[in-house]
Amino acid sequence: MSTTIEREEIIMDAVEAVNTPPTVVNAIVQTVQSIISSTTSKPTALPSSSISTVDSTTTTTTDTTARAIATALSTTTSSSSMTEKPSVSDLSSALQHFGIVDYLVFIAMLVVCAVIGFYFGFIEKKKKQQKGQVSTDEKDGAGTAGMDERRGSEALDYLVGGRKMKVFPVSLSLVASFVSGISLLGTSTEIYVYGTQYAFILVTLAISGLISWYIFLPVFCNLQLTSTYEYFKLRYGSSIRNFGAILFIIGMMLWLPVALYVPAITYNQVTGTSIHVITPIVCIICTFYTCVGGLKAVIWTDVIQSFVMYGSILTVCIKGTYDVGGLSVVLQRNQDSGRLNAPEWTWDPTVRLSMLSVLVGGTLHKIQSSDVNQVSIQRFLSLPSYKHAKQCMFLYTVLLIFLLSCCSYMGLVTYAAYHDCDPISTRLARASDQLPSLLMMRTLGAWPGLPGLFVAGVFSAALSSLSTGLNSMACVISQDLVRPLLKKPLTERQTAFLLRAIVVFFGLGCMGLVNVVDKLGMVLQLATTTSAVSMGPLLGIYVMGVCLPWVNAKSVLTGSLVSFVVLSWICIKAQLALMQGEIRYPKMPVSVSGCDYAYDNATVWSTLHGYSPSTDRNIYHLSFFWYTALGGFVCTVVALLASLVFGWQDVSEMDPALVTPCMRRFLPKKQYQAVDLEELFRRKAQPEAP
Repeated sequence: MSTTIEREEIIMDAVEAVNTPPTVVNAIVQTVQSIISSTTSKPTALPSSSISTVDSTTTTTTDTTARAIATALSTTTSSSSMTEKPSVSDLSSALQHFGIVDYLVFIAMLVVCAVIGFYFGFIEKKKKQQKGQVSTDEKDGAGTAGMDERRGSEALDYLVGGRKMKVFPVSLSLVASFVSGISLLGTSTEIYVYGTQYAFILVTLAISGLISWYIFLPVFCNLQLTSTYEYFKLRYGSSIRNFGAILFIIGMMLWLPVALYVPAITYNQVTGTSIHVITPIVCIICTFYTCVGGLKAVIWTDVIQSFVMYGSILTVCIKGTYDVGGLSVVLQRNQDSGRLNAPEWTWDPTVRLSMLSVLVGGTLHKIQSSDVNQVSIQRFLSLPSYKHAKQCMFLYTVLLIFLLSCCSYMGLVTYAAYHDCDPISTRLARASDQLPSLLMMRTLGAWPGLPGLFVAGVFSAALSSLSTGLNSMACVISQDLVRPLLKKPLTERQTAFLLRAIVVFFGLGCMGLVNVVDKLGMVLQLATTTSAVSMGPLLGIYVMGVCLPWVNAKSVLTGSLVSFVVLSWICIKAQLALMQGEIRYPKMPVSVSGCDYAYDNATVWSTLHGYSPSTDRNIYHLSFFWYTALGGFVCTVVALLASLVFGWQDVSEMDPALVTPCMRRFLPKKQYQAVDLEELFRRKAQPEAP
């Protein structure tokens, strides 16, 4: 039986409730849309129990869509004494509106990104040519963006920004790259559905940043490589380099469609536009500025997009807190529902989020996903020196923790706003990851431009992630897969064409994979699961490379292959089990006792009472936080065992620069000197001067 309640204002005007003719219902919907689209004045905050009115000179919209429909009911049926509660479809239609100002804000963000790409791709390059800083002939410029690349070459400028970038924009670029739409929306949804257990990941960000600071960053910054898989070549050989590059490409192609899907469903929620319509538009714009502008365009568009992200999330959090009655109300409602919870203290690895899986598994996952991979290292190496890289690592970690804290708090605000009317159960939110956009329309929908700002923020996260991934894949494919196969180096023009062709090919290829993501469940867990297939083996390869100089290439290749097969099997089986409902985790309680709109009783009953956590436990129930850690562990253990067969690496031949500083004392003493980037280029310039 429906648990919705009748509002007293409507009851006082009605003699008895009867069905409203379909024509009247259509008029109601049209009136609601007219009221929303014609909003011209700032709304006045109202108590949650009141209903807004329409002034004779100005039209004001309500804080919630239910009140707007109540006003439309009283206006449209003034000659009738009978009313009907709005349905879920009515509310959904009312939520799908974008004003002219919203469209202008959203389009402005896309235009700015395209202009930045155009500037760095054409205007800045032309200025450099006029000043003689860029070679315009067809002679080759050493053919790589690594240690032997001369300054001003196409590859060096396109892939690492000429190694002249500043700390603050690179830090913001790193934040924008890793706080994708998956994090912006998926984190708040995670908090709403499962509680604050996931928020403890903020602790692991600090731990992983500290580990990367001391263990990994000194190695890559001193080597001054462009592709991290060039390190694999120096440490292990060509076979590991190719395998690592292929793993990176696989992981990126699994992750980018998920990052595209998230803003698409947000745009669908507020405009009604199909995700298959907006996705190609986003891909084309992002591919354009990434293609023509290179890393400089990617970083500076990330800066703009970061400010949009911070502004949109903070606006929703502040306004949403005010609307529900303040911070104390937000915390109290979440406390009453049990959502202010910590991960379980248990050794059981099949528990979805335990303290051990978050602190240990989460730390290892963040090291590989945020600190030690091609995307992040490529940005650190765009800075002039190791000193700048350390500053960037610190600032990036602080900014990342702050933004993810805001995303977690937005999940608490979402529950406080919908504590007595769960939109997932009533199907007002067709997908769980549409909850943040529902909250946004509830809190900001009446303010022209703010919905556009929020959608622009979500799309900014997706654009930054996509552009970062495309630029990094261009680097890996050109430097690690194509260049070693060539008999002679590419010219500047050929290098430029190859890099841009790779960006265009993979940018357009991501569009088709969005259709697959649409059927695979919650995006946060999905993204972590799919990316772990490649991250696990790569984590093991990195760790053994810088920390275990005794392990040779054959042993590492054996361990990484076994790790990849094991993780692929577990992740695929686990995702299929989730889709089929065989794996069901405990969720936080929800209620529909306060809903003031009509919904399907059978659907709500099935959602509330037909769901029960699964009791069986096997390897496929493994917490998604353990995937990367498991992959790295399997890779390392198998490699160590394989060393008993293939033998150990002769450490006397090992270059100390390939090993982390804290492990160099185990190597034979050699003459080794760390040189910063400025000194390196000064020494290289001396023999070239004549």
